[in-house]
Amino acid sequence: MDKLSDLRKSYERDELDEQLASPEPLRQFREWLQQALDAGIPEPNAMTLATVGPDGRPSTRIVLIKDIEERGLVWYTNYDSRKGRELAAHPFAALQFHWVEMERVVRIEGRVEKVDAAQSDAYFASRPLDSRLGAWASPQSQVISSRAVLVANAAKAAAQHGLNPARPPHWGGYRLVPERWEFWQGRKSRLHDRLVYRLEQGQWVRERLAP
Repeated sequence: MDKLSDLRKSYERDELDEQLASPEPLRQFREWLQQALDAGIPEPNAMTLATVGPDGRPSTRIVLIKDIEERGLVWYTNYDSRKGRELAAHPFAALQFHWVEMERVVRIEGRVEKVDAAQSDAYFASRPLDSRLGAWASPQSQVISSRAVLVANAAKAAAQHGLNPARPPHWGGYRLVPERWEFWQGRKSRLHDRLVYRLEQGQWVRERLAP
């Protein structure tokens, strides 16, 4: 293994200027995400989701953003999973997108709420059949004895629900309602650009942070 302390990278692809950035963080995010899509970056919708458990300890995992709304960012998962249980105890979270090829990071913090049942139903119905059956088959985050348990559960779900399984009651969408955004653009000599947007009396205030 190479010596980790010797690894270096000079960030020189782009810049983030207050005069050119959008005054609205959601619009700025849409622009950056579209640029990541246009650049063909693998899974540009992948984001790290950080939650806090009842014991006060944080945990992270990768999830996929599935919708961008004026109110916030939406993803779907098992409500009984570890993240679901932690969000039930502490309905606040942080999201992070890292587009390595573009030397960009976006961080979002805010309150989390469930989307309504109709929205979850509509998205669930759009998923491939195997994914819909998998939502029934996997007791997410629970200990299982082997993969054979999942295979057996999937076969049972297919036999029980057929080609049109309904959405499980333990599965659906969450929406993070942003209270703070940060946009990070790598720059040369570690003098990175960081713009933060924070809510103040219902209005977004944009500020530059030292790297």
